[in-house]
Amino acid sequence: MAKTILVIFGTRPEAIKMFPVVHALTADPAFRVVTCVSAQHRGMLDQVLEIAGIVPDHDLDLMKPDQTLDGLTAALLTGLGGVMDAEKPDWVVVQGDTATAMAGALAAYYRKVPVAHVEAGLRSHNIYHPWPEEVNRKIIGTIAALHFAPTETSAAALRAENVAADAIHVTGNTVIDALQWVSERIEAQPALAEGLADLEARFAGKRIIGVTSHRRENFGGGLEAIAEAIRQIAARPDVALIFPVHPNPNVRKVMEGALSGLDNVALIEPLDYPHFARLLSIAEIMLTDSGGVQEEAPALGKPVLVMRETTERPEGVEAGTARLVGTQTARIVSEIFTLLDDKAAYSAMARAHNPFGDGHAARRIAELLGHAP
Repeated sequence: MAKTILVIFGTRPEAIKMFPVVHALTADPAFRVVTCVSAQHRGMLDQVLEIAGIVPDHDLDLMKPDQTLDGLTAALLTGLGGVMDAEKPDWVVVQGDTATAMAGALAAYYRKVPVAHVEAGLRSHNIYHPWPEEVNRKIIGTIAALHFAPTETSAAALRAENVAADAIHVTGNTVIDALQWVSERIEAQPALAEGLADLEARFAGKRIIGVTSHRRENFGGGLEAIAEAIRQIAARPDVALIFPVHPNPNVRKVMEGALSGLDNVALIEPLDYPHFARLLSIAEIMLTDSGGVQEEAPALGKPVLVMRETTERPEGVEAGTARLVGTQTARIVSEIFTLLDDKAAYSAMARAHNPFGDGHAARRIAELLGHAP
């Protein structure tokens, strides 16, 4: 009898990190794979599903404008619970730190279905940074029976919380699997990522900085300081900034108000995954408050400046691929200018070892689930 594995995700970052797992599980006849998306992010999720060739078995389509976290969580619990009651999974697999992942783990716990946690053990040790993700991860960590830690640092964090050592497995991060997969697809089919060609021509000869910013804890003053930093960086004639702006109105209002009309700042719609991989490849530096970019950019040798006060991915900071710069305008500008003007400083970050994986994490996860009771 094949094991029924229910794989749950709902946001673009989850989809990127889970599609290699779905591919690996589907390729193994030992598993009956059922996919369920919450559509916590709708459009950005669908882009990843299309490129990855995944048609979900269940789509809860829960995204609503300006929904509250408690309203979303309640809808997730009942919706995911209904899927579990219908499918009777042997295992539920969740990823990371979203409301979808947390509610999926909790709904599984209510049914005494074991949970496997992909990208387990990340900790900032501050429950409000990142918020609410830090607590989501801790809740999942309390419930999970299998913890797929991306690095030894994350495995050590779990052991420090008294998680049984035999339940923790260091697999690498599936985001590296995904990045390698999509990079190979782009190489074979360049048309998948040709949508940035006009911007590349417009900014020819300039040094491109890629920007992402959407963290909830930066809403308000943090985003305003980030926007001012981008405006000051854009005053340099030798740089151009490409900024796929998150659809959240709290982000759009600030960024469009501060940066619209600047000649060397391109505020663009969110990119699908192939185009985001292309942005990583053409950028000299990534300026971000995202978690995933801290893992992806170093795989391509690109320094990452992290606009947060803490990170649950300290491996990049320790390896030298990433640097925490906070959200103060002057610090962000200073750190960017150092990388632009000091070749040794740039090279030290660009050549640092990427600690996040070798591209075989999904295969390891499938093997471990195959051996699980």
